[in-house]
Amino acid sequence: MEKKQVLSVFCLLLALPASVGSKGWMEFNGDDIIATGAKVEKLADNYSFTEGPAVDKHGNVYFTDQPNDRILKWSVDDEKLSVFLENTGRANGMYFDNQGNLLSCSDMDNEIWKIDMKGNHEVLVSDFEGKRLNGPNDLWIHPNGGIYFTDPLYKRDYWTRDPAMQQDGQHVYYFSPDTKKLIRVAVDLVQPNGIIGTPDGKQLYVADIGAKKTYVYDIQPDATLANKTLFTNLGSDGMTIDNAGNIYLTGNGVTVFNPKGEQIAHIPIDVGWTANVCFGGKDRNILFITASKCLFSLKMRVKGVNY
Repeated sequence: MEKKQVLSVFCLLLALPASVGSKGWMEFNGDDIIATGAKVEKLADNYSFTEGPAVDKHGNVYFTDQPNDRILKWSVDDEKLSVFLENTGRANGMYFDNQGNLLSCSDMDNEIWKIDMKGNHEVLVSDFEGKRLNGPNDLWIHPNGGIYFTDPLYKRDYWTRDPAMQQDGQHVYYFSPDTKKLIRVAVDLVQPNGIIGTPDGKQLYVADIGAKKTYVYDIQPDATLANKTLFTNLGSDGMTIDNAGNIYLTGNGVTVFNPKGEQIAHIPIDVGWTANVCFGGKDRNILFITASKCLFSLKMRVKGVNY
């Protein structure tokens, strides 16, 4: 290699903000994950309670205004907001599947819905062993298409059903779209809420908001979970993951942990409750944050891994 090339490579290495961790993730310090000079931007504040942001393959972000039973869309083409769907079954947590359908935790009747881009829906899950679920809250789709979701109990004033707990506890479930089989995969949590998996499909993070803890599990070939390990002593409402393996927890703003479970950043959000997060935009480098009546964004140096 010529002297000039060696010097160029050396300068490039000096400019890199991150190193490679033991699991292959790029390791970032807290200041490194946010784009230089970027600030939290409020995109809208005219909703009742925002939740469930999910990104499609184009980078558009869909989120819910649950009290008003509608799903909104932020478009990458014009950066404007529009109503995607009314009468959503009170959609809460959402995620896009590999076919471009939007899956939602629709807790009007405690179901999992699959919604196509024309707004038509199909009920995928409506009960477990003949009894209604408590109230599906958040979900993540494994690369093989299987659906992991949490089922805590939050009594809703719009329920016409018995508001008491329907199941024998608040658990985590796995649904196979191929076999249509629904199984429990975690039964020892107080109140599971936020959920996210790694892009290789090998690990699942579940926030037990009732116990104020977040755990990480190994996903087994049969979709069951093993090796439950405490990730951090902090629960969460919604969650996401970036391409460096950092985990984003919500509640009091957004708190970011590296794959080792060490806090590396806190992003304050000036509202009462931060519900959920996802990465969107054409380059997946914008963090979208649903918080109380608002939708916020923050440009990042890291990127999302949904697609």
